[in-house]
Amino acid sequence: MEMLDEEVESILYIAREISVYKIPHLKANEGHRANDWGDLAQPLWKGRLRIVEKSSGAALMFEDAQTGELFARAPYDALKPCVESVLDSSRYFVIRVEDTGKKAYIGMGFAERTDSFDFNVALQDYTKRMKAALSPPSPDEETPSPHIPVGPKKDYSLKEGQTFSISIPGKTSKLSTPGTNLLGSSTQIHGNSGGGVPLLPPPPSSGRKK
Repeated sequence: MEMLDEEVESILYIAREISVYKIPHLKANEGHRANDWGDLAQPLWKGRLRIVEKSSGAALMFEDAQTGELFARAPYDALKPCVESVLDSSRYFVIRVEDTGKKAYIGMGFAERTDSFDFNVALQDYTKRMKAALSPPSPDEETPSPHIPVGPKKDYSLKEGQTFSISIPGKTSKLSTPGTNLLGSSTQIHGNSGGGVPLLPPPPSSGRKK
């Protein structure tokens, strides 16, 4: 049987249309601003963006929307991200792309804020997975279940001599034997004294009378 040489890849995110811009050099001690990129209605390039994950890692792929031809590639390292948000908009980012060892910075913009939000979420999810894989919990460390309340365990079992009674409306229960009840009182509990736990009646029957 012929073995497949191509590595399996997972698509973490797809944007059908993004815009790429040529950006000026970053000034010292200042962040990037999309307003400094010139006319945002005239991008350098338009196409699609895919975040692709393989066993070797993830990468941002800038491709022609029709032919799939690669325009630029940006390897994504969870510890040293190649993506930086701008200061004046949530829809624009600065991307560090690489080609044959050379690095360059380009601007990227989304037409819709929902697209930029989904883009951020995809990167955050991938970053969390990678950091968890790099620092797995020690087998000696026991992680408490989130469904179990934290605190000392309480013993609700009956001790020797402890009794309790339940009061049912319309019926009188027998007196409990002397001793200490569950609430810590040493007095006896009578069925008609009002100290018992009433049971709710069952729901009414639909159509049949008893």
